[in-house]
Amino acid sequence: MTARVALVLVSHSADLARGAAELAGQMAPDVLVRGVGGGPDGGLGTSLDAIQKTLEEVLAVLSDAGAAGGGVVVLGDLGSSVLTVEAALELDDALAEHVVLARAPFVEGAVAAAVTAHGGADRDAVLASATASAGMFAAIEAAQASGAGETAPAEAAEGSRTVTVRNPLGLHARPAALVSRKVAELGASVTIDGVDASSVLQLMALGATQGRELRVEATGDGAAEAVTTVVEMIEAGFGEV
Repeated sequence: MTARVALVLVSHSADLARGAAELAGQMAPDVLVRGVGGGPDGGLGTSLDAIQKTLEEVLAVLSDAGAAGGGVVVLGDLGSSVLTVEAALELDDALAEHVVLARAPFVEGAVAAAVTAHGGADRDAVLASATASAGMFAAIEAAQASGAGETAPAEAAEGSRTVTVRNPLGLHARPAALVSRKVAELGASVTIDGVDASSVLQLMALGATQGRELRVEATGDGAAEAVTTVVEMIEAGFGEV
């Protein structure tokens, strides 16, 4: 664990909390992700004590790792889990100082936040990433609508190449996370088939399967190098060919 921001995922279901944490953790292995769910009796519900305990444990791990200044972003799945998190923060000023609650889709927001945190982003950036996940489908539809009738984006790009997806499972979760994390490091603004390549959710939503041709474009400093890097990653098949 090297990221300075951790995630806590609060669900009515212990299984759902664990599963979402496992998924987000696989997408961003350097990020501390914990799931907490279920009521005090072990059934569906949320537990104030369990949430407080988990937040305290996560903050202690961050402190021991030298990442005390990072903080924690929390996502809840439904209304009462959100209310319980809010209660936990209202009751403990020490928690409220380091923890923020994201208003975001539970799974999509967790994945987006984890990938952003993996790149070393601060708490505000991770929170923003989770929140922005709510607009994922609208962004994809807008990109697809724009690309359907115009060629202007390709002309405006400072770097542009076409690449074919080689790995059998296509641009699924792990490759999408690898690409988005790399793009976040590059500095240039990169798109793949019109969607933001720094967004793991938008890449996954492309549904790019084996054999599909993708248009990689970039603008800004290092645009040509960024395109080359992304194209080489896709051509290499992400270790799956």
